[in-house]
Amino acid sequence: MSNPLINETSPYLLQHAHNPVQWYPWGEQALSLAKEQNKPILLSIGYSACHWCHVMAHESFENPETAALMNDLFVNIKVDREERPDLDKIYQMAHQLIIQRAGGWPLTMFLSPKEHYPFFGGTYFPPQPRYGMPAFTEILTKVAAFYHEHQAQINEQNRSLAQALQGGYESGAPGSIQINAEPFNQARAQLGQNFDHTHAGFGGAPKFPHISNIERLLHHYVITARQSKPDEQCLHMALFTLKKMALGGIYDHLGGGFCRYSVDELWMIPHFEKMLYDNGPFLGIYSEAWQLIETESPLNSASMGDLFKRTALETADWVIREMQSPEGGFYSSLDADSEGEEGKFYIWTPAEVKSLLDEELYPLFAHHFGLDKPANFEGNWHLHVYHERKDMDLALSEVDARLDKARDILFQHREGRVHPGRDDKILTSWNALMIKGMATAGRIFGREDYLKAAEQSLDFIRNTLWVDGRLLATNGKAHLNAYLDDYAFLLDAILSLLQARWRDGDMAFAIELAEVLLEEFADTAQGGFYFTGHNHETLISRPKSFADDSVPSGNAIAAHALGRLGHILGETRYLEAAEKTIQAAWSSLMQMASGHTTMLLAVEDYLFPPQTIILRGDPETLKIWQAVCQKNYAPQRLSFAIPTGADDLPGILANRKAEGAAVAYVCSGYQCSAPIMSLDELTKVLFETK
Repeated sequence: MSNPLINETSPYLLQHAHNPVQWYPWGEQALSLAKEQNKPILLSIGYSACHWCHVMAHESFENPETAALMNDLFVNIKVDREERPDLDKIYQMAHQLIIQRAGGWPLTMFLSPKEHYPFFGGTYFPPQPRYGMPAFTEILTKVAAFYHEHQAQINEQNRSLAQALQGGYESGAPGSIQINAEPFNQARAQLGQNFDHTHAGFGGAPKFPHISNIERLLHHYVITARQSKPDEQCLHMALFTLKKMALGGIYDHLGGGFCRYSVDELWMIPHFEKMLYDNGPFLGIYSEAWQLIETESPLNSASMGDLFKRTALETADWVIREMQSPEGGFYSSLDADSEGEEGKFYIWTPAEVKSLLDEELYPLFAHHFGLDKPANFEGNWHLHVYHERKDMDLALSEVDARLDKARDILFQHREGRVHPGRDDKILTSWNALMIKGMATAGRIFGREDYLKAAEQSLDFIRNTLWVDGRLLATNGKAHLNAYLDDYAFLLDAILSLLQARWRDGDMAFAIELAEVLLEEFADTAQGGFYFTGHNHETLISRPKSFADDSVPSGNAIAAHALGRLGHILGETRYLEAAEKTIQAAWSSLMQMASGHTTMLLAVEDYLFPPQTIILRGDPETLKIWQAVCQKNYAPQRLSFAIPTGADDLPGILANRKAEGAAVAYVCSGYQCSAPIMSLDELTKVLFETK
């Protein structure tokens, strides 16, 4: 038994290909069928690693009686939200407008067959009445009856929803806004109000990483420190949150990598899925936080620095080991479940651990990870650091040696368990986030293997997903045109990788991506960028949002990357596009600055243009000069080491000629100094502008 999903390539859709539900992928076949039969559409959006998606599938979609009712009353469409983020964005917003609360996954929406506007929806529905919700079968019957009996009411709601969806993406006209620093202070105040001073993080349970918030706090600290008024509390919020997450159960202490979020305020028990789009930014932020701690003497903390470095390196190693395909691209996610149970792969009992560790290792391991405390996850133990390494009664070197040995023993044993499922889709935008994370870690820690992993992913995208001058969103069927996030994130990633090492052709590729951004996605009238290209399938709405969600805002990354590329090349079109995007976002930004922390990176570059350093010379000398330029955490500094042999350089890079063993061209915003011929002089300039 199979349904039309059997011909898809998405692992998530294929999971449902043998349901008794007559599922269709989103497309002309299903949409035409609904219109012809005048049946409402049941749209179900989920993804492979989603625990409650699996629960609803098992309870309802695999049930023959429920499936028969769905097939009789609806045309049923399954969507992988990772393949079709355009549909997910639209219908998540529609859910919030109709139900008046945030959505999630699985998303269950009921659409009119002609216009495809939703008239009712929800997320997870149980098979029997519980959690204050009616049974899914009852929902199905009542929704179908409502559709056929209340057409006029549905048509009126559709008109209102269309206006509301359009209004949600309205923006200010470019040129009418005076960009200023006020949102920095607003974001800082809002983050301070939401900060959990006891357990770190922002808000209560469930707790999400909000890495862009942490990045904002680090940037804010640097800005205030430059003004001789360092915001120490701001820095504490960032570092304390990073520390608590690295010690918490949201981090995999045996295999590396972070889970999606914590279900409790202590960061103890995660939702066990591991997403590529989280771990790329995690890798970058821990690397940069380590760099800040190591190079700012007042902050130097050996224990925190060691923790952040270990966390970054173990995360990168996990990604290369388990998430990189032989062809170079990075896979999307690991499931929350294994053997039908959430978290089963990760949990332990003290007896099991004791049977694997000797009398020297077990007491220390148990004390460190809380195996001597009550069970913390459904009668079992999930590893969470209760006592830090520095607080043990042994020398730190001995603690490290014993814990590392114990962790390796348990990791090898865990490898024999049934692993969580892996979604092996390769998504362009998520790969870009990991390329940037790998490039950052590789540059800061001097790890050539991380840079190679980033290069392999970039090469996979360019060789496989760059077709006729346009990106594809994912591997598999070549019918999914790329979205704003794909172009913006990849442009940003290439600029990060170029700062770790120069490679001929990468800058040219970055320029090609920038040109498609302007040609295909720009709103030339109002500023900013649409989520879908001008030639994309027409849907009920064309999103153009500026706030961050589970990933950074595509508009924000586009503005930030285009602005930086504009400074590097001296290309005013890119700078103007960045400025217009900020102006378009300004109204939304001022309403809730802390929800737009990535956009604040673009604002920061607009108000305090970055320092751009172009190094030319022989490769060995350039390594020394580049190391000096990149030693400190300096987020407003861009440094590129271009060897003498590089030619056909674009823009003003063509004027940065090699002279002698090495030469540095330093520009601060729109002002450039004379070429610098000695490392001592360059060091002096860097010290003055740190």
